[in-house]
Amino acid sequence: MLAGKKILVLGVANQKSIAWGIAERLHQNGAELALTYVNEAIEKRLRPLAETISCNNVLPCDVSSDQDLDNLFAELGSRWGRLDGVVHSVAFAEQDDLKKPFSETCREGFKKALDISAYSLIGVSGRAKRLMPDGGSILTLTYLGAVRAVPNYNIMGVAKAALESSVRYLAADLGGQNIRVNAISAGPIKTLAASGIPQFKSLLAQFAEKAPLRRNVTQEDVAGTALYLLSPLSSGVTGEVVYVDCGFNIIAM
Repeated sequence: MLAGKKILVLGVANQKSIAWGIAERLHQNGAELALTYVNEAIEKRLRPLAETISCNNVLPCDVSSDQDLDNLFAELGSRWGRLDGVVHSVAFAEQDDLKKPFSETCREGFKKALDISAYSLIGVSGRAKRLMPDGGSILTLTYLGAVRAVPNYNIMGVAKAALESSVRYLAADLGGQNIRVNAISAGPIKTLAASGIPQFKSLLAQFAEKAPLRRNVTQEDVAGTALYLLSPLSSGVTGEVVYVDCGFNIIAM
C-alpha cells in the first residue's frame, strides 16, 4: 500500500512505543522510514529496532531545538529529496506537574509541555511541507484528556488540546498544497511515556471494564488506523481526530 513512500517517524522510545507499532506496520506495507532519537539512551534502544525493519535512517532530533529540526529536514532532503508522510508521536511533561494539583502547575512546566507536545507539530509541519511538493500526510497522536478532565493527566491534557487545535489549523493552512493533517486519539496503552502518569494501572483496568469493546487498545489497533491515514485510502480526510479507543469516548456515566 505504501510502496515507494518515504515517511519520517518521530517518537520511538522502545518496542512498546505506539510509534514503533506504527513504524512496523508502515514497513510491512512497503514504506521507507526514517526514525529519530532525542538522546543517547534512546539511540541505544532505537538502533537495534531499526535493524529489524532494515531502516538505515536513524537521525538525532530534539524537537524543542529549531536547529535540530533544521538539521533533520536538511538531512532528509539530502537523502531522499522528498517526503510523503510524517508520524509525530512526541509529548513531554515534568513528573512534578503530573503529580500535583493542576492549579499548582508551574509556569516553566507549562511552557515546556506545550512546546514539546504541541508546538513541535507546527515546527515539524512547517519544515515537512517544503519536502512535499506533490502533497503528503502528517499524523500526530493525542488522547481523550484533550477534551475531558482525566484524573492525573493535568498539564498533558492542556497540551493535547493545543495539539488537536493545531491539527485543525495546520489542515486548513496546508490543504491547498494537498497536505493532509490528522490525529489519532488512542486509548491508554502501556508505554514508557504512560508509565509517568500516576495510577496508570488503575486507569487501564477501568478502561477495559467500561469501553464498549470490553478490552484495552493495542499497538496494532492504532497502527492499522495510522496506515489508513497515511495511505491514499484517506485521500479526502484532513483536520480530523480519529478515536481508536474501543469506543470509550462515547460512554457517559
